[in-house]
Amino acid sequence: MLTRVKTPAEIIAMRHSGKLLATVLATLKEAIEPGMTTKDLSEIAKRELRSTGGQPAFLGQYGFTDVLCVSINDEVVHGIPSEKRIINEGDLVSMDYGVTYDGMITDSAITVAVGQEINPKALQLLKDTESSLHAGIAVLRHNVYVGDIAAAVQSVLERGGYGIVRDLVGHGVGHELHEDPNIPNYGKSGTGQQLSKGMTIAIEPMATLGTHKIFVDDDGWTVKTRDGSKSAHFEHTVLITEKGAEILTSL
Repeated sequence: MLTRVKTPAEIIAMRHSGKLLATVLATLKEAIEPGMTTKDLSEIAKRELRSTGGQPAFLGQYGFTDVLCVSINDEVVHGIPSEKRIINEGDLVSMDYGVTYDGMITDSAITVAVGQEINPKALQLLKDTESSLHAGIAVLRHNVYVGDIAAAVQSVLERGGYGIVRDLVGHGVGHELHEDPNIPNYGKSGTGQQLSKGMTIAIEPMATLGTHKIFVDDDGWTVKTRDGSKSAHFEHTVLITEKGAEILTSL
């Protein structure tokens, strides 16, 4: 289903959903520390959302068994929280979360460096991947092409020499978690689907310190880099406006 232009009431619901989501991710970023398990993070996310009127969007989606995706180092996305998965000093931890409020869905992700002893190249990967997300947002406007977004993200990541994950993409979002069109993180300006003001999309660059090639682990969910290199993932749900965009998943 192509993402639809949202009604004023739907936009209000998505703004609220996005604020709830951003609050949970901010809480997780503050709480994370070496020695925690990935399941600990999931439990925090459950607790924080429970009293707000929002619902976790990922639980049960395509059979996913938790509310939060937690992916460490070479795990790009879709890591399943586990009491056996320990977070260590120096890890890069991606947390991807979705919230449904009044029937409308938002989707967002952050990657954080844990502890004080962080590899400088890993820190730069985080900074540049987040910068590429904002470069993609900066080109949004009424009648923007998907290729305009993709090219903007690609230009930042290529300057840093990173592997740009090609087999995973951003997407429309709102009535469903994943709506058309797909929004790759590489491409050519002026190509692809044109997007209208009032549409909502999730832009989510994924980059690595090595290859762009990935594979799905034996659990059937966790996507990992083929060469074991560290990765980063940032995502916002945004509303396209006449001359720009509104980030819905920020505080």
